[in-house]
Amino acid sequence: MPCHRYDHPGSRREFLSKAGAGFGAVALSALAGKNLMASSGPPNPVAAKIPHALGKAKNVIWLFMEGGPSHLDLFDPKPLLNKLAGQSLPDSFERPVTAMGEVNSPLLASKRQWAQHGESGLWISDWLPNHSKIADELCVIRSCVSDGINHAGGVCQMNTGSVFGGRPSLGSWISYGLGSENRSLPGFVVIKDSNSMVVNGTRCWGSGFIPAVHQGVLFENDDQPVANLNNPKGVTESRQRQKLDFLNRLNKKHLLGRESNTDLDARIRSYELAFRMQAEAPEAIDLDSEPEAIKSLYGLDHKDTQIYGRQCLMARRLVERGVRFIQLYHGAGSKWDSHSKMESNHTRLCGNVDQPIVGLITDLKQRGLLDETLVIWGGEFGRTPMSEKGDGRDHNPTGFTMWMAGGGVKGGQTIGATDELGLYATEDKMHVHDIHATVMAMLGLDHTEVVYMHKGRPERVDLNEGHAHEGIVAGV
Repeated sequence: MPCHRYDHPGSRREFLSKAGAGFGAVALSALAGKNLMASSGPPNPVAAKIPHALGKAKNVIWLFMEGGPSHLDLFDPKPLLNKLAGQSLPDSFERPVTAMGEVNSPLLASKRQWAQHGESGLWISDWLPNHSKIADELCVIRSCVSDGINHAGGVCQMNTGSVFGGRPSLGSWISYGLGSENRSLPGFVVIKDSNSMVVNGTRCWGSGFIPAVHQGVLFENDDQPVANLNNPKGVTESRQRQKLDFLNRLNKKHLLGRESNTDLDARIRSYELAFRMQAEAPEAIDLDSEPEAIKSLYGLDHKDTQIYGRQCLMARRLVERGVRFIQLYHGAGSKWDSHSKMESNHTRLCGNVDQPIVGLITDLKQRGLLDETLVIWGGEFGRTPMSEKGDGRDHNPTGFTMWMAGGGVKGGQTIGATDELGLYATEDKMHVHDIHATVMAMLGLDHTEVVYMHKGRPERVDLNEGHAHEGIVAGV
């Protein structure tokens, strides 16, 4: 089933009036050196598609803080929390089910210093001092809600919409709905900050039941992001091409009669993509070619910020080359989890990402890319106001913070609210399904129309439960 609606003209005059604007594409195609004739082979499932509407965003960079950063200590100040610190949660609050099962734990004060920044007066804590420079670009969503009480369920739902594995990731849905603008690079790229694996592993960027060609491609965050990218010594491009053609003939012969197995088709296409990447990817991932001022902007000249700085700079270079969806994991292996020693944990982690994130937003803006690049920050949930182990906080999926910037987002505003202690979302709740629907809308996709038929059932990214939040969009 196609994921877009098509309007069929009722007359030749109507056809010409609608098609006329597209004639310019013929000349453009000739200038770009692209062939307008149909391919003799099967259609490319990741070819660029026309969205339902004119979305302001063309690409997405998702800054995923795995483990659950504390909204109470970063973007959602709660004076009452410090006033009642050491006491039990007031009787007026419903007792939550906590991941670690602690009961009647005392409230834990936030040691942060808070200030308002930018013309908008956005509240940001001293754990993220550089964020003051981009305050007016951020739309802070304080009322996020998830169903995942533990990391496995939380990370899975934030990526796929479900706490149970097996569904396509958001990046895969976007690849399915929009395709890729660069046939020589993956349309969906994932980069981790360490050798540790993200909770749930490759399911976080898997394609579930939609064709496997839409799954994310993992880049490593080191000097060789793409393994085995270069030919072995002594192997020429011509010889590599001959080997690939031979493999493709065998694979296509094996595919006959097995067309329903999308893994086979994805494997064939991955060989072709890998061959094309050997020509384009080395230039795309060459961070050494960047001016020293840009490297410094991202924090590549400091040990604490170098790793995430490389990820953010890589994301900007990939966006410039048409990669549709890029997911940057920080704290892979749930390192933002802070059941104890929150001060040392978050101090270190915030120090790792503060400058690189601000560098990314600043660089995108100065290059004219921020208007068409949607940047998202957040984890799988937040933290509780109650303490755990005396100096930490437990998981909190019932009210936490994320932010969006660029891609048509109305910056310098706060959406929603939590209660006086930051435990429950109380105003303008945004469930994960709503977040996914909003991201799709920013890209010009109607999430109710991006459909994949699976076992006779029309499947959508939001499990038919999400709504796009119009207030996030600039001008609304």
